[in-house]
Amino acid sequence: MTEHQPTTPAPELALVPGLDQVETPAYVYDLDEARRAHGLLRRMLPQPSRLFYSLKANAHPAIVEALAGLGCSAEVCSSGELAAALEAGVAPDRILYTGPGKRDAEMTEAVKAGVGWFSVDSPAALDQAARTAEAAGVTVRCLLRINDSSPAPGQSLTMTGVASQFGADADWVLSRPGEFAARPGVELAGLHLYMGSNITDEDALVAQFTTAVSTARRITDSLGLDLRLLNLGGGFGAPYARSGPLPLFDGLARRVAGLLDAEFPGWREGGPCVAFESGRFLSGSCGSLLTRVLDVKMSHGRPVVVLESGINHLGGMSGLRRLPPLVPEVRTAVARGHGGGVLRGAIVTGPLCTPLDTWARSLDLPEVRIGDVVEVRNVGAYGLSASLLAFLGHPMPQEVVVDGGRITGISRLDLVRRNSVRLNSGGKE
Repeated sequence: MTEHQPTTPAPELALVPGLDQVETPAYVYDLDEARRAHGLLRRMLPQPSRLFYSLKANAHPAIVEALAGLGCSAEVCSSGELAAALEAGVAPDRILYTGPGKRDAEMTEAVKAGVGWFSVDSPAALDQAARTAEAAGVTVRCLLRINDSSPAPGQSLTMTGVASQFGADADWVLSRPGEFAARPGVELAGLHLYMGSNITDEDALVAQFTTAVSTARRITDSLGLDLRLLNLGGGFGAPYARSGPLPLFDGLARRVAGLLDAEFPGWREGGPCVAFESGRFLSGSCGSLLTRVLDVKMSHGRPVVVLESGINHLGGMSGLRRLPPLVPEVRTAVARGHGGGVLRGAIVTGPLCTPLDTWARSLDLPEVRIGDVVEVRNVGAYGLSASLLAFLGHPMPQEVVVDGGRITGISRLDLVRRNSVRLNSGGKE
């Protein structure tokens, strides 16, 4: 892996006209940076190949639309993400619907929308696809997701090789292939192997793709598949909540192409079409969080900085199991005319009424005062989308879109409670 950037990074936010007047807290998404990240990743992948953008990282319509405009397909795993992809203009036949469990209503909705592919994790999921196909009078194309026998190295979040809700164990498929045969109305024509997440070492990526390609070959032969789509997943890492460049994997395309040549010699002509997924690499570096300082004080001899944003706006999703714990790099974005001192060992918190709302217990950061605006970079992926938005009911941050160095849109998510059934005092409708 090489730590350098061959293209010009996005401009400093301070250079964007009008951004200093935007109400904080605010996430700012620079579409030029998302496009740059896309170009970077495409050059590091073997060609020809398809690239799916994983909306779980950030489903903001401007980001989805920008990446779709560059040729990205979409990977979704909920009805909300499906709606976001369709509204952003992604063609239904370029959408892959994944997830270890899908409600019948979700499957029906997606099939009626014309979704191109579904990833299934078990014989029961194949049965569900068959029922849905029969009811709709269509054929549903499926990828069988595989949970390999051993975990791949270098993962920050293990997705395979352990007991998991994701995929069918490779040994299960190989020992009882009949359970995974195609059903009426179901075209089982692909495999899905997603082995790890947030990997920043090229050798570790190659190791996981080596295992995935080898396993895919064995499964294909065992099931007698007419393999049309081979989704090798991704796991391409990116810096999170800290400054730093996107990692470069200079030899990845050549090395993975060699693996594919050995096991699937027709892949260069589309037999099978090879696909990869990415969320954080494509959207992570395009986003920054701007948040204002609400209070600065001393407590038991330690500086304490209280911000507008806490775990409700950044880093609240414990399910990501980030190791080490999230400690954002806080940079001064807009200061009110004071010097360049440093607060040593500061406790940095949000405004929530819980001691859990802490970004850092001992952080060196620029000396700030009440009213200053600070910036956390590289939070375009799993920033707002992975936060505790409903916790304690504080206002949502604004989301600001910057394109070509200018603000092109400002929006805000809202949580709205709707009564589906209204009961009288006796508990009756």
